[in-house]
Amino acid sequence: MRITTMLIIVITVLLTIVLMQNTDPVRFTILFSDVRMSKLTAMAATAVVGFVLGYLVGRPKRAREIAPQYREDDEEGDGFDTLSEEDRKYISND
Repeated sequence: MRITTMLIIVITVLLTIVLMQNTDPVRFTILFSDVRMSKLTAMAATAVVGFVLGYLVGRPKRAREIAPQYREDDEEGDGFDTLSEEDRKYISND
């Protein structure tokens, strides 16, 4: 087995042990109401919400088009020549 597979198995087993040790009921105050649920349910719900939020925040952003009409191989140019003759000589004589 690969190291990553073994690591995932170990983490899953440890998480299962921690969750199964915390099955006693607890009272939570959510906004203005009291809710009784097991620690297992609260911890699992927190883990799922954390995973979903982490996925949404960490996913790569879609590339935006800034100027869809611009092409890099566009050779037409804009008609403006801003380089002086001195600049051209400097550039060509590396």
